[in-house]
This record gives sequence, C-alpha cells and structure tokens, in this order.
Amino acid sequence: MAERRVCRFCGATKGHPVVDLGMQPPSNRFLGPDQLNQGEMFFPLRAWVCTDCWLVQLEDFQSPEDLFANDYVYFSSYSDTWRDHARRYAGAMTARYGLDADSLVVEIASNDGYLLEYFKQGGVPVLGIEPAANVAAVAVAERGIPTEVRFFGRETAGDLVRRGKAADLIAANNVLAHVPDLNDFVGGFKRLLKPAGTITFEFPHLLRTMEGNQFDTIYHEHFSYLSVLAAERILAAHGLAIVDIEELPTHGGSVRLHVAHAEAGRAPGPAVARVLAEERAAGLDRVEGYEAFGRRVAEVKRRLLTFLIEARDAGKRVAGYGAPAKGNTLLVYCGVREDLLDYTVDRSPHKQGKFLPGTHIPVHPPERILQTKPDYVLILPWNLRDEVMDKMAAIRDWGGRFVLPIPDVRVMP
Repeated sequence: MAERRVCRFCGATKGHPVVDLGMQPPSNRFLGPDQLNQGEMFFPLRAWVCTDCWLVQLEDFQSPEDLFANDYVYFSSYSDTWRDHARRYAGAMTARYGLDADSLVVEIASNDGYLLEYFKQGGVPVLGIEPAANVAAVAVAERGIPTEVRFFGRETAGDLVRRGKAADLIAANNVLAHVPDLNDFVGGFKRLLKPAGTITFEFPHLLRTMEGNQFDTIYHEHFSYLSVLAAERILAAHGLAIVDIEELPTHGGSVRLHVAHAEAGRAPGPAVARVLAEERAAGLDRVEGYEAFGRRVAEVKRRLLTFLIEARDAGKRVAGYGAPAKGNTLLVYCGVREDLLDYTVDRSPHKQGKFLPGTHIPVHPPERILQTKPDYVLILPWNLRDEVMDKMAAIRDWGGRFVLPIPDVRVMP
C-alpha cells in the first residue's frame, strides 16, 4: 500500500490508514445473466488520510473512463427525494443570486438533467457537462437539456469560456469526490466562473460519515472523502474561497459550500468558522480523530451478519430494497450473498434484471416484494429510508418489517 500512497492534492507521501474494506469490484458494474460465469475484477478498497492536508482518499486502481463508461447505470431521477432536493436547490439559488434569462447555470456531472430542468423551467439558460454518454443522451432526449459529453477540467473550462459560456452559477453536486485529478478539476472551476459568479459544491460531510458509521459510502467511484478543512485548502490553492456553508440532511449529512473567486473579497458567513471549529474539535486535523472509525465499521459488519444468520436460522426471509453503489460496498464487505439475502429490488429499469457486482444477488422491480412477502426488507439506500418506507408501507400488512444497516443494524417498529 505504501508505494501508492501519494496525496492526490498536495503530493505528500505521509499518511495514516482510516479503514480497509477488503477487495471489492466497481460498485456500479452490474452484471447481466450472461456474465455470471465470467470473472470479475476486484480491487483493494482502502481509505487513508494525508497527514499534511487531511484529505481522506483511496488509492487509484481504475480510471474515470473505466468507472463512468457508456453503460453507467446510475440515473438520479429515479429518486423522488433527490428530485425534490434538486427542485428546492434551483429555486433557492435562482432567488439568492438573482438568476434570470441573461444568466448561465452550468452543472458538472449533470447526469440525466434532473437538476437543470428546474432552472430551465424557471427561464434560466443551462448547460450540462456529463462524461457518461448514455446518461447524457437521456438529458438531451427526454428533458431538452443541452449537454456536452466530456470530463471536466481546465481544458474543458477554457474551451467553454472561449465559446462564451462562462458561468454565473456552477453546480457541482456529489462530484468533487469522484475526481482523481483534483487540481485539474478545481482549476477548471476557477477558469469557468465569471468574476462575480458562485460555485456550489455539495458532498457528504466526512465528519457525519465517520460519526454515522457510513462506511458503505466508500467505493471506487469516490476517490476522496472531504472535510471542510481539506476542501478549504484545495479551493484556496486555486484562488477560490468558501463564503458560506449550508448543512444538509442528504446522504446521511452533507454540506453545500458556496464558493467565489478569492479576489472578489466576499466576506465568509459565520457558518464557515463554526463548521471548521466543529471539525477541529472532532480531531479531523489529527491522526487520533480517524483511528476509531475502522473498529466501528467491523462492529457493524458483525451485527449485520448476526441478524441475517439468525433470521435465516429462524426460517425468516429477507429481501433488499434498492441497488445503490453504497449497498454493494456493504454487501461485499460483509460477505452477504443469496444464502442470506434472497434478492433486492430497484425502481431503475437500468438495474432490473441484472445482478449485483461481487455478490450476484438478483435485482427485480419493486413489485417483487409484494409478490413474495418477505419477513424483512433491508433498506440499502438508508439515506432514503423515509421515501422507501412510505412507498413500501404495504409490507406491514403481512407483518413485514424494515431493517436499516447504518449507522447500526436496527429493525424498525
């Protein structure tokens, strides 16, 4: 491990292990029936923290081109909760920054256009940048969102600016963690942003990830796991400054950073100092702050396996709900296969009829649960538990119960 441990931001070689989740396949590399007898590639999934800049990160084993290929299966629009989050974001940013028909909103990693459509409905011009061609095609064909199929960085930003597409607002929701070359990526924002413009970065807050034992959010597509302490250093190195922070409930606890050109001189709001102080108090600027996380992760694994084994021994049937990337990390790390989880379901037709990577658990439409009436439904996208429990409330008609795996195994009343 040591020979690969070079910080992707500052280049330091000093680091400390955070958690080791063993060998894992790419978490969104779902399998078709004809692939079940073929070999799968597994890669180490180990997070470590740079003790110079405090960026938590993975070693590089796969390129973004491999991870975000043309058969990419994640489509944001299949979650009602996430669509509502996007709608509220668009309304709030339009009002806060006075966006209108003369503005331009650019979203980086725009997926299927689920967010930009709300700006478009409000009369604000938009542009999406999305590297997965199959996902971008949906944004164009179904939502009429102009989308360029390319990775983002300094070169892409420079090309956009030359074409008159500098941005008043750049949205970057849950993408900063997906980038191996952080410096090229963040440097692109510096180039693309208009002098008085704003960038918003949303990402799961490392502090909440560790507090909530959310180890399943670690997978190969997420190259970095960000504290505000680390993000502030990365942004400052590229002439950008955090001017406000919103704390959000999404993904188990996220932050939305409002970022501007440092030379714009915008004074930071009080939330910036408050969140940084909270991170320091939790030890995120010291090795000691990271040492207990791995032990708690192992405890969750043992408790989940104990529940599933005892349920099976008692003759109970357990099915899953959802096929998110985080669920695949959880199941592979815990060694859960069909002997403990009969199947899982997902609303996305892009996942139905396929099999989970690593575990080969089949993915069915949600109706499968109503047909087979399992005793327990394990909610793999636990961050959407309220939406899932509302949509699948009928399981209580036969005495079925929901189970949450994170932050600890809990059978819901």
